Amino acid sequence: MTTEPTAPVLNRLLEALPILDRARLLDRCESVSLVAAQVLYEPGDAIRHIHFPTSAFVSLVSTADGHDGLQTGMVGNEGALGYELSLDVQSAPLRTLVQGAGLAWRLTAQSFEQELLQSSTLKRVLNRYVCVLLMEFGRSGLCNQFHQIEERLARWLLTTQDCAHSPHLALTHEVLGRMLGVRRVGITNAATALHTRQLIDYRRGVITITDRAGLENAACDCYRANRRSYADLIA
Repeated sequence: MTTEPTAPVLNRLLEALPILDRARLLDRCESVSLVAAQVLYEPGDAIRHIHFPTSAFVSLVSTADGHDGLQTGMVGNEGALGYELSLDVQSAPLRTLVQGAGLAWRLTAQSFEQELLQSSTLKRVLNRYVCVLLMEFGRSGLCNQFHQIEERLARWLLTTQDCAHSPHLALTHEVLGRMLGVRRVGITNAATALHTRQLIDYRRGVITITDRAGLENAACDCYRANRRSYADLIA
């Protein structure tokens, strides 16, 4: 999460809509502030709203057997929370945990259903976004199994920066351990390696990306593949 909320930017899924469709949808929305560590949904909760983040970003966390959970994805201004409503699914499959405080457009489930009936483009964009997420979730499992912790840490830091719109990330080793599903010592060793290569700096719980291009080279190809998937289907 960022050290402070960033300036609002328009959600990229909404930008993909025709002007009239976007204006009508936004007229139904309200702007809400999301707070760091806020849980929007637990698995099984009824989805009462769809959120389109603008400056906030949220972790999608898979939970089981009382464990803290493993982060399977992250949603910022490129995506939506409550996208399951577009598939006629009314309950949340994952925990949605706010990592970075900021703003989002919020639309009630009922209003969203009405918008889907009026805008075929909205339905198509959300379907494609779900496809992007499915590809990302699939890569996440392979990444956790086959890629080195250092590569995976670089990928998550880049993804977080993309969502936070800032090189300064308030991420403790404990939080990163939950993201990657590894022990804290593994995170410490990987972060030290990236720091030694002068790709990141960290102090007092804040990681700063100092060499973006170098960090991209250090990351596994999952990061680039995820970006390609989004660009091919959405952007």
